[in-house]
Amino acid sequence: MEADMKSKKPGRRQFLKKGAVLAGAAMGAMQSAKGQTGASDLIDGRIEGTKYVTAYGERSRFEQARSQRIHDYEKEPFPAKKLTPLQDSVGIITPSPMHFVADHYVPPDIDPSTHRLMIHGMVDRPLIFTMEDLKRLPSVSRVYFMECLANSSLNRASRKDMDSVQRAHGRTSCSEWTGVPLSVLLQQAGVQSGASWLYSEGSDGGRYSYSLPMAKAMDDVLVAYGQNGEAVRPEQGYPLRLLAPGWEGPFSVKWLRRIKVVNQPQYAKTEVTLHGYLRPDLKGKALWFQFEMPPKSVITRPSGGQKLPGPGSYEITGLAWSGGGVIRRVEVSTDGGRTWQDAALQEPVHSKAHTRFRLGWNWDGEEAVIQSRCTDERGERQPSLEEMSRRVGVGMDYWIKTSVTAFQFNPIQPWRVTREGEIHNAILDSVPGAPASLGGDGSGHTDH
Repeated sequence: MEADMKSKKPGRRQFLKKGAVLAGAAMGAMQSAKGQTGASDLIDGRIEGTKYVTAYGERSRFEQARSQRIHDYEKEPFPAKKLTPLQDSVGIITPSPMHFVADHYVPPDIDPSTHRLMIHGMVDRPLIFTMEDLKRLPSVSRVYFMECLANSSLNRASRKDMDSVQRAHGRTSCSEWTGVPLSVLLQQAGVQSGASWLYSEGSDGGRYSYSLPMAKAMDDVLVAYGQNGEAVRPEQGYPLRLLAPGWEGPFSVKWLRRIKVVNQPQYAKTEVTLHGYLRPDLKGKALWFQFEMPPKSVITRPSGGQKLPGPGSYEITGLAWSGGGVIRRVEVSTDGGRTWQDAALQEPVHSKAHTRFRLGWNWDGEEAVIQSRCTDERGERQPSLEEMSRRVGVGMDYWIKTSVTAFQFNPIQPWRVTREGEIHNAILDSVPGAPASLGGDGSGHTDH
């Protein structure tokens, strides 16, 4: 026993000695790391002992999802255009930095302490609100999608660029918006008899303006100063923006500075020159106002540009939304539309918001076409490209031959899965004269 104890003592001393050396080395390494950390390594943060402290959280460096710029900002900084990475989304909320951007003019740099919102025109009491005035009023928070009226249009860019879900459908995002109902402000101002429209103006360089029907303004429009739990982002209208739920994006004026109550639409430049739509069924006439965005869904995973590693079980997931209210049903087909299955809707399901859907799928390794269609609470169902073409009285090749951008374009989006697991945009597969998919070299198409 004594011999055993003697044999253990040197080992214990040796262990303690090694432990001290390791501890010293660790402390030295931490001090060295602290000394070598530069401003470029820590974004708005610092090291305190062994703890990294940051004033504004950053995502992991291993996460690469980001919004996609449509053009070279160095050569052409404005108008700013960015697309939401729908293929990387989870849940229904779009992170604020990844919200799509579609600006027509240079965004202003506004000090909220000096910003004012004026309400005037056909009102009993013209009012001017500071940001503090607005934040003292009862606020609400609502989850709503926002969508560019030209989202998903086939003729916006090079056909081969439309092979990804981000490029094809990335002009939509969904956030939790916080602010004051516009109806509260209008009631304080006292809307006069005969007033039926509003004219909203932003603080950007071009004074972007848009007309809005009074009925919508008194329904669910927000004057929003919050987005996803913090202040609205500068590219989203800081410090104040209008939010017209479910309607085309242009109605949601950013950097809001003025609302004039009027008795007719004002036909601003942006309304009649940028957002008028030459509808083929109107025989050459243009619609200056379209309002509610129609029901739309898209499978985001698996989707164009992705690749399945091999046969087996996968989860098909995507997003559905409608300006008409709540999404009630999403159906998924894995055989090109011959048969359909009901997908599960992920809770919560909000009105006029992105809704996540899911369906299990066992891929057998053969070529397949996967697609989704949604139905909203009013029973309106997302059409196929053929159905939409028939509705407006054109052939399906119209959408690739015309130079007119199609607004509120919401046909079913099919994705073609090859035997190699590659996934391509197959929306034109049934169009005479079109290539097999948008994933090819674009031959046979005319870009606009």
